[in-house]
Amino acid sequence: MTHATLTLDPAFTIGTVDPRLFGSFVEHLGRCVYTGIYEPGHPAADEHGLRRDVLELVRELGVTVVRYPGGNFVSGYRWEDGVGPERPVRLDPAWKSIETNAFGLGEFMTWTKQAGVQPMLAVNLGTRGVQEACDLLEYANHPGGTALSELRASHGSREPYGIKIWCLGNEMDGPWQTGHKTAHEYGRLAAETARAMRMIEPDLELVACGSSGAGMPTFGAWEATVLEEAYDQVDYVSLHAYYEPLNGDLQTFLASGAMMEAYIEDAIATCDHVRAKLKRDKRINLSFDEWNVWYMSRHQANPPTEWRHAPRLLEDHYNVLDAVVVGSLLIALLRHADRVKMACLAQLVNVIAPIVTEPGGRVWRQTIFHPFAQASRHGRGTVLRVEPTAPYAGDVPALHATAVQGEDGTVTLFAVNRSLTDALELHATVRAFGKPRILEHSVLSDPDFEARNTADEPDRVRPRPVGTSAIEDGVLHAMLPPASWNVIRLDTR
Repeated sequence: MTHATLTLDPAFTIGTVDPRLFGSFVEHLGRCVYTGIYEPGHPAADEHGLRRDVLELVRELGVTVVRYPGGNFVSGYRWEDGVGPERPVRLDPAWKSIETNAFGLGEFMTWTKQAGVQPMLAVNLGTRGVQEACDLLEYANHPGGTALSELRASHGSREPYGIKIWCLGNEMDGPWQTGHKTAHEYGRLAAETARAMRMIEPDLELVACGSSGAGMPTFGAWEATVLEEAYDQVDYVSLHAYYEPLNGDLQTFLASGAMMEAYIEDAIATCDHVRAKLKRDKRINLSFDEWNVWYMSRHQANPPTEWRHAPRLLEDHYNVLDAVVVGSLLIALLRHADRVKMACLAQLVNVIAPIVTEPGGRVWRQTIFHPFAQASRHGRGTVLRVEPTAPYAGDVPALHATAVQGEDGTVTLFAVNRSLTDALELHATVRAFGKPRILEHSVLSDPDFEARNTADEPDRVRPRPVGTSAIEDGVLHAMLPPASWNVIRLDTR
């Protein structure tokens, strides 16, 4: 057993959590849409074909904003195909799939209302450009009296959709992207698209594509070049990151949160460098609009070989360690809540997702569902500056932690023990809050790191209460099992 310490004090804060930090992502990829959120004829489907059982879990998950329709898919997408009565069937080269377009913008907006989430819409800047983005904006948001707004009304939506968050393309530095561009090409296109969209609706929130990942040879230089072109026109730069255990190295996998934090800090440094160079007052914030554990190497080893509609793609089944890493990634996002204002767990259903369905059948929560739901439920408020002291597990400290002070007088400590072998005895000084009491301590862990949830055992892995934690003389004492995600809630009133 090893020891770790930290101090919680309301005088030391990082920033306020934007609720949109707890977003997710729906792409026309595999079974995320078809037999995921949308399955006409399913016993649980409503009159719109939306699965009510999935909607119930989405609301429980606590998702606040959802990015749509991609992803790689959007870079070849004609938005017109997904509206109105005539829906042409197309090839989707991004995922070698057949797209029926039975589900489109109108269905998505109906779903967002049912789910209680804010839409984040991506425009195609791969094969399309300024005009098509402006057309989509007019169709979606203009009240009426124009060709495209009246077209929307004729499709059954007299009231405008009022979509405020728009992503200017997707991963445009990636050579796998349809319409891949250089930084200069994309920067100019993003700036001109943003400028034109703001001429229609000035108060939009616009997200420019950052590099597709910290490991890309373009990272850093891409962001700098794009922002030099588009700094005044955009509000956010995107970050994308996926993590998996490589070569059986589980200890490094558990350090994924440290890698995410370094990535965020490098992106912030680049944004602030351009701000200084351009002598601007405005700060560019970050939209971490794709993140998760993804066993990408499996997909790369077995790419699709046939054109199919809604094939089973990227359907990772998550275990205990995956959930602990997702918890650590949530901690990393919260620890940078001053600049990371939006984030999207990718994706929502079936495709590297917290929710799994079977066509015509059941739905259940994956292991990664639980840390996200707890963070969304208890991670609203002001993030406190937490600097733990702990022994190392591999190349990083064994304890990864943050805390959020809510307006209701609670303080929630989120803590991950990264050690695969040793429990951590945590001693947290909390006397700055007077005489707080413990409301709950829950832990997600299991001696079997490979344990998973299934349709037959949907609750095999879930948070469980711990009754041994205590506060004595202003110090919280808690035991954190090896490879565990912990949520400790305090009442400070």
